[in-house]
Amino acid sequence: MNIVFSDERMPGERVIGLMREAGGLCAADEGFDPERLEVSVTFVDAAEMRELNRLYRGNDGVTDVLSFPQYAARAEIPKETYASIGDVVICSEQALLQADDFGHSPERELVYLFVHSVFHLLGYEHDSDGERSKMRVREEAVMECLRLTR
Repeated sequence: MNIVFSDERMPGERVIGLMREAGGLCAADEGFDPERLEVSVTFVDAAEMRELNRLYRGNDGVTDVLSFPQYAARAEIPKETYASIGDVVICSEQALLQADDFGHSPERELVYLFVHSVFHLLGYEHDSDGERSKMRVREEAVMECLRLTR
């Protein structure tokens, strides 16, 4: 998977490498050729994330990650041509706080948020318990492949 990273607030090369690997795993796991998909990733601070969350979701608070899919449904994502599937925005500050709360590394939290968002871009939602459970199983399988378990 081609990942276009913003230049600002980028994490270290190890996290970037893990995100690249994770993106490929997510795509392949869902039956897509990772070489045909592209995602953009931007890292923002809490103030920027709060504004984005308010603007796009009507929620006046900081969140950890926002996903902006290019396609309304998974079936619309082309399998035979190159496709940009959307944008991921990660709040680095919130990720660090959550890593501390959950008792795992900031690296794991940043990669997990990316994986979570990529699955949203590939059509997953978590509006119901069943959908949430299915999405969580996929996320944890990718994290296990990366050896970034809880």
